[in-house]
Amino acid sequence: MSYTHPEVLVETNWVADHIKDAKVRILEVDYDPENSYNQGHINNAGLVWWKRDVNDPVRRDIINKEQFEALMSRLGVNPDTTLVLYGDFNNWFAAFAFWVFKYYGQQDVRIMNGGRKKWETEQRQYVKDEPTFQQTKYLSKPANDELRAYLQEVKNIVDRKDPKWALVDVRSPKEFTGEITAPPEYPMEHAQRGGHIPSAQNIPWAQAVKDDGTFKSVAELKQLYEPKGVTKDKNVIAYCRIGERSSHSWFVLKYLLGYPNVKNYDGSWTEWGNMIRNPIEK
Repeated sequence: MSYTHPEVLVETNWVADHIKDAKVRILEVDYDPENSYNQGHINNAGLVWWKRDVNDPVRRDIINKEQFEALMSRLGVNPDTTLVLYGDFNNWFAAFAFWVFKYYGQQDVRIMNGGRKKWETEQRQYVKDEPTFQQTKYLSKPANDELRAYLQEVKNIVDRKDPKWALVDVRSPKEFTGEITAPPEYPMEHAQRGGHIPSAQNIPWAQAVKDDGTFKSVAELKQLYEPKGVTKDKNVIAYCRIGERSSHSWFVLKYLLGYPNVKNYDGSWTEWGNMIRNPIEK
């Protein structure tokens, strides 16, 4: 059985064949470009720096519509450009950028299956030169809040114990139980309390990928979610610590498994775990 939307995934050989395609823009999305993009990247790939380019530098928020348009213009993107995203950490930051780009209405966005890990395993060529693109005047669509969950919406679902909704906590088991409040890679990004949102099921994001960084099969992905009650007939909200890992699970649920209504709660545990009087389970 194939993915519901197989067009959103491209393999490394497809990317290699389209490096010089003027209708395709390849973008590497990194948390720390100094240790990844700047050490070598796919030829003709632009850089999207997760912290600087898709997150607002002042507010705790993703970039707004005007900032998104400026980013796309700088990268030489038009609304009909095919965007191919890839990165480190098994594409979790690439998935976050995918979510933001879809939030602002970019039509054709894809992820390179396996990300940097697979490209390097196959010993494909990297370059260090950063390309320059002819700037465009990009105009985005209005933000699509059907893809995004906010604190009050999640609170309402928890308070009502609404059976039509499923909450998926994609963090590690130790974060879910409250034993730790941030993963070892990011020890400074804590919430005041550990634990999880009441009724949430713990399905770590990394369980969706194989050892080579590519996504698991439909049957394997279904086995992650369905036994825990996260089924297609429910509305689903995914969350993690700050919304980046949960965007990876959002991508899996919405595009690979075809769940009709999936939202990413990017406020996630740093918001929920810091709010006074929010209910918490351990």
